[in-house]
Amino acid sequence: MKSIIKFLYHRVVLISLAIVIQLVVLISVILRFNDYFVFFYWASLIISVVEVFWIVNGKSNPSYKIAWIIPILLFPIFGGLFYIFFGGKKLSRYEKKKLRSIGLKVENALVPQPLVLSEIMLHDDGAAVQSRYIQNIAYYPPHKNSTGEYLPIGEKKFERLKEELEKAEHFIFMEYFIIEEGVMWNSILDILAAKAKKGVDVRIIYDDMGCLLLLPYNYSKKLESMGIKCCVFNPVSPILSARINNRDHRKIAIIDGHTGFTGGINLADEYINEVKKHGYWKDTAIMVKGEAVWNMTVMFLSMWDYLRGIDEDFNKFRYKLTNGDERHDGYFQPFSDSPFDDETVGETVYLNLLNKAKRYVYITTPYLVIDYKMTQALASAAKSGIDVRIITPHIEDKWYVHAVTRSNYRFLVESGVKIYEYTPGFIHSKTFVSDDEYAVVGTINMDYRSFYLHFECGVWTYKSKSVLAIKEDFLSTLEVCAQITMDMINKAKWYKNLLGTLLRIFAPLM
Repeated sequence: MKSIIKFLYHRVVLISLAIVIQLVVLISVILRFNDYFVFFYWASLIISVVEVFWIVNGKSNPSYKIAWIIPILLFPIFGGLFYIFFGGKKLSRYEKKKLRSIGLKVENALVPQPLVLSEIMLHDDGAAVQSRYIQNIAYYPPHKNSTGEYLPIGEKKFERLKEELEKAEHFIFMEYFIIEEGVMWNSILDILAAKAKKGVDVRIIYDDMGCLLLLPYNYSKKLESMGIKCCVFNPVSPILSARINNRDHRKIAIIDGHTGFTGGINLADEYINEVKKHGYWKDTAIMVKGEAVWNMTVMFLSMWDYLRGIDEDFNKFRYKLTNGDERHDGYFQPFSDSPFDDETVGETVYLNLLNKAKRYVYITTPYLVIDYKMTQALASAAKSGIDVRIITPHIEDKWYVHAVTRSNYRFLVESGVKIYEYTPGFIHSKTFVSDDEYAVVGTINMDYRSFYLHFECGVWTYKSKSVLAIKEDFLSTLEVCAQITMDMINKAKWYKNLLGTLLRIFAPLM
């Protein structure tokens, strides 16, 4: 009986109930005015048409616009209302002002590196073009005096992260989409609590939607009671709102400003295969040491300032390199992407890698829910003789997203793109590697949410040892993958193909 009562009072149940009540009220209002259906229909149609004009004249990516226009026009009665609740990226004037202020602060903290860019240009103009875009548009410059260690599985990242956390003397910053109590998080939390007691400045940011079913309500207060400062990104509200779209999907850990981690790995047990959710969970990360970690420190602090409403001096957290800290391992450029600047940095970084490739591009992604622009870039590269290979999961975590992923196979395979499914289970890593020279490791999925709606991050690297490590991991992973052939695609059940095609209409929500 107690467990039933506890379940009924869980905030997920209460929030869901509140949303259901709002939907019931909305439907009741529609039915109440059934006699005026014609008027209601035309009013809804006018709203939908106005929204279509609003979307067309907006600054967002054309493919994203089209992806919303189609369902709005297909379902004019509810399409317009649905977009009002879930389609936009709404901010108050105060929030916009605050974001502009923090943006200027980030720009001032991240000084451009013309000498480093000049060095990159001496190696390759194409590399300099990619790096310059990230510096000029996202404000995150490239760095020398940095090294990277590619971590090919979650278990390896877990061990390396604990090792580095134990060394912390001044501060630990952690920002994760998902945190769940278990072997992984509990052992990390023990280290964080011990460090906080010793006076280390420990700060945690977690996304409320990502942790909605995984952490107790007001978990942040528990962390604060342990001396760990905590912020919750975009707390879930029982009110229908488009704000639920924008999540903090980043995974960042920073130790003393000289060591940083990012990649696809959250702080939950499936990421280290302590529990089996979808077969073996394959994920990756990168550990960066040196000057480039400053980019990641600024990323975290900018989000912390935004959530706390403070104006902190970023420079007091900057690690001062000495002569003994000089490192020579190519170039590293950690970068961030915001859904509120109308600039699809993550997608453009991926497109630049595809467009500049000379020999090959190897990609791992859990989702292949892509727009026309990305589809054409992949196809054009393959048609030009570039060896384009993509690994996706064989065992899905969301059946409807996997159906859309598979619906994209036909055109890509026909164009010469080689697609493989990871047969042991679910591959969650997000990596690009090209020509033995370039690579990106980060949190950016190949889907609408990562490209347009979420806060994301990644590390672009050039001529580092991590590039070859990523390639080697990709090729070894291929050994346990099944290649998708046209024969397999043609033999797929017709109703599965139809379902995937229909679900593509709603791709922006996936």
